[in-house]
Order: sequence, then C-alpha cells, then structure tokens
Amino acid sequence: IYIYIPLVMANKGPQIFDISKFNLEQLTGLKNRLDQELQFFSESLQQLKMAQMKFSESGSCVEKLTPDKEGAEILVPLTSCMYVPGKIVEINKLLLNVGTGYYIEKDSSGAVSYFQRKVKYLTEQMEKIQKIATDKTKLREVVMDMMEVKVNDQLSMLQKQEALQAPGVKA
Repeated sequence: IYIYIPLVMANKGPQIFDISKFNLEQLTGLKNRLDQELQFFSESLQQLKMAQMKFSESGSCVEKLTPDKEGAEILVPLTSCMYVPGKIVEINKLLLNVGTGYYIEKDSSGAVSYFQRKVKYLTEQMEKIQKIATDKTKLREVVMDMMEVKVNDQLSMLQKQEALQAPGVKA
C-alpha cells in the first residue's frame, strides 16, 4: 500500500511511502501524529466557527440600526467582559475593530459588507480545513488497518512458533 505522506525530508520535498513496509512502532508513531493533527484541526475549526458567529452577529446588529435608534443608550464593550455605558450618536458612522488595535470607520452598509466578507472568508477556510481533516481521517484509517494486519501477522507467527515448540508435535 503506497501512501502519500507530506513529510519534508532533507530537501527532498513530500514523499510517497509504502506503509506495508513500516513496522508496528513506525505505524503507531504515524497514527499518533495523525491523531495530533486531527485534534489540531478540530480545535481550529471550533475557533473559526466562533469567529464566524461573532462576525455574523455583528453584521446582524448593524443591520438592526435604524434612524429611530439614534440617541439610544447602549453598553460599549471595552474588553470581552467589561462594558461602559454610551449613546448612539450617529447610526451611519461606525468604528470597526479590525484587530491589533486598529479601527476603521464605515457607514452601515459598508460595515455589513465587511462582516459578510469576513463570514465568507472564514467559511472558505473552514471548508479547506474540513477537507484536509477528512483526508487525514482516511489516512488514519488506512494506518490503523495496516496496524491490525501487522498485529495479526505477529500473532499468527507466535502461534506457529508455540505449536512447533509444544511437546509431542512434530514438524
């Protein structure tokens, strides 16, 4: 069974390996590595999903801003758990936190568009990660099947050796 494993080895680039030639220890190491990668992808997907939901909710909140909301009292987030009271002064001048302490000013439609683009981008990234995770899961299944073959081969060999060593058995 030949399998493509993206291991970069001494300037040779990704390699193709015959995992049927791997011993049980090598297969176990490969399976453990795949388990770690799958865990990482799972955590990444969760984080992206949370970010996607925040952008989506932000866009929905901006869409709900109507002229009658001007002057309304609100709570302005300073951190994820600290808010200060404030007032909506202009519904068509919004400051968006774009990360690392930077803010941009947008009108309502520009803000909604910004959040929609962010949601779309995160969705695309999640789809890419999901495809990679699916491929890694299939690879892990192949490795586990090969591990089972190797264990069964070892058990079969041990049983044959025991049968040959049993008293009264002639080869």
